[in-house]
Amino acid sequence: MKGGDVYDCIDVNAQPSLNHPKLKDHKIQMQPSSFPIWLDTESEFPHSWWEVQPYTIDCPIGTVPVLCNNRSGNIIAHNIDGVSSIGLQTETEAAGIRYYDDVYGARAIINVYEPRVNKDSKDLSAAWVQINNGKGEHTDTIGAGLEVNPSFSGDTFVRFHISWTDGLDKKSCLDHSCPGFVQVDHKSGLGARLQHVSVYGGRQFAMTLSIFKDEKSGNWWVAYGKNNTPFGYWPSALFSFLNYKGHFVFWGGFVQGPTVSSNAPQMGSGHFASEGYGKAAYIRNAQILNENNKYVTPEDNVKLDHGTSNSTLYTVDKFEAHTPGMTIYYGGPGLV
Repeated sequence: MKGGDVYDCIDVNAQPSLNHPKLKDHKIQMQPSSFPIWLDTESEFPHSWWEVQPYTIDCPIGTVPVLCNNRSGNIIAHNIDGVSSIGLQTETEAAGIRYYDDVYGARAIINVYEPRVNKDSKDLSAAWVQINNGKGEHTDTIGAGLEVNPSFSGDTFVRFHISWTDGLDKKSCLDHSCPGFVQVDHKSGLGARLQHVSVYGGRQFAMTLSIFKDEKSGNWWVAYGKNNTPFGYWPSALFSFLNYKGHFVFWGGFVQGPTVSSNAPQMGSGHFASEGYGKAAYIRNAQILNENNKYVTPEDNVKLDHGTSNSTLYTVDKFEAHTPGMTIYYGGPGLV
């Protein structure tokens, strides 16, 4: 692949994810039993943008692409509250939208940028959608989005990733670093670079992402693109607290790692949110999935919060909530 990435095309029924002890005799679900309902109101966004997706990988039908050069080992827990459930010394800063209530999925359109992260650090910078359920260290999390993570990928390119945390085992996983996430898409791979990246003051690219619970199987699916292409899923059997529903959603950016307080990486475009479209990164059309399998915009302001954990490094601005979902601009230069 471009940039030297190497993928193996592995039989879908022999992918490493199925080695998880909780997935013994698991029968792969190749398609969601149904898709959530949402309103397509693109005309309400006044700016031009181009949809982007990971590079296409030509694996045969019946196989899935698995990146060979991903690093495994100690994976930092992708937790925007900064709780590392695997004992690593990490620090976290986050900027975006939080919503606290029963949820069965979340979706958003994520503006694609490539924030600067020190290649020699173990820090990362992500644009993310995350769903949690649990309490304290015993919290199950699932998430998907875009991130620059040099210690995992070995470079500073923005890539498509998923992550999850088992609240009981206190184990955090990224992509195929440990078994569990079942992939079905044969044209895209975890850890893949994006086809295009937005340019400050220039052309803007964005990626549509959704996470939703299958009404029949109970599995948590990840889909991408305007056509809602199913990528794969977390089997509900993996979780103790997320096996039925989530109680918290986050949309936005976060940075995480051992040197965030002293050498914080960029978030979003690397510019403050007040600069607006074309210069600051955005999340838009952010919605939750309700118990009726319908995407809706949260209306209860008591359960909704938007802000930043460190306004000197990262800001949020221009928050709006309307029919096609919530919009927010976020990000900043950090200390790089």
